[in-house]
Amino acid sequence: MIRAGLKKCILLAVATMAVGLSGCASYQPAPKVFHEATIQPYRLDSGDRLRITVFDQANLTNTYTVDQAGYIAFPLIGQVPARGATLPQLEGVIAQKLKQGFLRDPDVSIEVDRYRSIFVIGQVGQPGQFSYVPGMTIMNAVAVAGGFNSRANQRDVDVTRKINGQIITGRVPITDPILAGDTIHVRERLF
Repeated sequence: MIRAGLKKCILLAVATMAVGLSGCASYQPAPKVFHEATIQPYRLDSGDRLRITVFDQANLTNTYTVDQAGYIAFPLIGQVPARGATLPQLEGVIAQKLKQGFLRDPDVSIEVDRYRSIFVIGQVGQPGQFSYVPGMTIMNAVAVAGGFNSRANQRDVDVTRKINGQIITGRVPITDPILAGDTIHVRERLF
């Protein structure tokens, strides 16, 4: 009788450990392309607000936002695809389109006026949507979101990032840099 009870306790303990460890089996370290994205030139996407200057053309110089479809609406030339482009690429596209019957030799300069937001969810003081600042790390983002709460895993987090049109999630240390548009999920610690 005691032996059967002990056997049940051992089986229960093994089953409990198996369930607990199954959460560890879903651990997904970030792929190489995930880290490489942080050192690539900035790629535009929906929500970025751009300051576009066309020298000697005050009527064309303004701020423009990349819309949900990935375009900016630019005077004279209409919809210009911006999603996935770098700033120099978009400058070239706009200049080329302006050359086609509008301006003789347009000089176009673009800078990001406001980056698309980041999102911090999970075990933080105030989860939500926040402004991105170039050079931001996960620790900076967590600080903006009110810091870790008492249940937070403070070693690593899951970051979801759009790379080359694909949504990729990877687990990274809290010292890693982030990109505009990232979603940071601070998980609950096990113990």
